[in-house]
Amino acid sequence: MTYRFHASPRLTEDWRHFRFGKADGVATVTLDRPEKLNPLTFESYADLRDLLAELPHHQDVRVLVIRGEGKGFCGGGDVDEIIGELIKMEPRDLMRFTKMTGAVIRAMRDCPIPIITAVHGIAAGAGAVVALASDFRVVGHSGRFAFLFTKVGLSGGDMGAAYLLPRVAGLGRATELLMLGDTIDAETADRYGLVSRLVADDELDTAVAELARRLADGPTLALAQTKSLLTAELDMSISASMELDAMTQALLMTTRDHAEFHAAFTERRAPRWEGR
Repeated sequence: MTYRFHASPRLTEDWRHFRFGKADGVATVTLDRPEKLNPLTFESYADLRDLLAELPHHQDVRVLVIRGEGKGFCGGGDVDEIIGELIKMEPRDLMRFTKMTGAVIRAMRDCPIPIITAVHGIAAGAGAVVALASDFRVVGHSGRFAFLFTKVGLSGGDMGAAYLLPRVAGLGRATELLMLGDTIDAETADRYGLVSRLVADDELDTAVAELARRLADGPTLALAQTKSLLTAELDMSISASMELDAMTQALLMTTRDHAEFHAAFTERRAPRWEGR
């Protein structure tokens, strides 16, 4: 079932460049080229961009999990299939590509659905930025982050990394990570503020599933608006932020979910959230 506001094209259920599945309100994208550490390609970037645009129209999806198959999360852009081709392209096509990769990250932040990235092994280059753009990063002890862009002769501020990373880790840490391009282990990433939950590798799937379940069973309107405010208010003045907060809260006070909280509190039971 789709929202009545969805246009004529059908929602895509079968994606060619990663595995996609849905169960009990949780959608999962699995990057599945483990023989090359799940690199991103022109096609998988485009599929991610388009999936994120469609996902809010799936009424049966409340959470998105992004994960990688095999020994690591994502080794970044495919050296042969992307970098080898980029050096042959004209500036017009290069701009189209860089805008497309940025559109993936912007769509992750604009998507009202909470996004969890499960990181084990390496999250490098574009893979590190995808993890950074998520709302939650659940990281196994084998997890490693590397913003490698300067090491291939490009700016460390790729795909919005120079915008997002200082806001997550602070300017000093972001400068270190983006300029030097060094790999940091899970414990260091946790200390820098990049990790939402640090767990043993054999507990990663369970920790991700528990967080996804909590979010999927939660008040989806409240969660969506909280995510929206966190993104929108990064560059607002305090007065503009408070005005937006006030308008948002007044709107949410009219919802069934808010009334349901009061009913549940009065009746001494758990709320039954409807997302309405």
